[in-house]
Amino acid sequence: MIETDRLILRAWCNDDLAPFSKMNSDKEVMEYMPKCLSYDETMQFYNRIVDEHNNFGYGLYAVELKSTDMFIGYTGFHHFDFEAEFSPGIEIGWRFAKEHWNQGYATEAARACIDYACKSKLFDNIYSFTAVCNHRSERVMQKTGMKHQGFFLHPSLPDGHRLKEHTLYKLELCHTFQ
Repeated sequence: MIETDRLILRAWCNDDLAPFSKMNSDKEVMEYMPKCLSYDETMQFYNRIVDEHNNFGYGLYAVELKSTDMFIGYTGFHHFDFEAEFSPGIEIGWRFAKEHWNQGYATEAARACIDYACKSKLFDNIYSFTAVCNHRSERVMQKTGMKHQGFFLHPSLPDGHRLKEHTLYKLELCHTFQ
């Protein structure tokens, strides 16, 4: 478990599935993802998250508000291995229910994850990437001290897809914000 002033980042539980599915089916939340996810797709995603935690001891953490114990999204790490010059690697990512946007939660949670990874010496560096049109996520990358590395075409998306072009950020751990 990782704590901040306002948030708890923790292991997932079955009670997270309903709000997680609701978040993943929200068109605004999923605007920069290839599609919204059905309940079954969310369940598959949930199982992959739990498997990654079991395999590595870290991963994407469920995020809840300390004040209400309410699940509001996730933040954390994911191993990626798609075909790219910088792959394989470890990505930091986040997704929050839209009613919790613009309150600094993504940045607060991401900074806590980075601090945890650095103190625990989990890995040497992390990446983050998103479609070039996703300025909200890119701003979180910048606020966490990540450095822009350039652009790439995401190999999982077909040519001509509106989200194909991605922006790439990287952070050498323990050279972060203070």
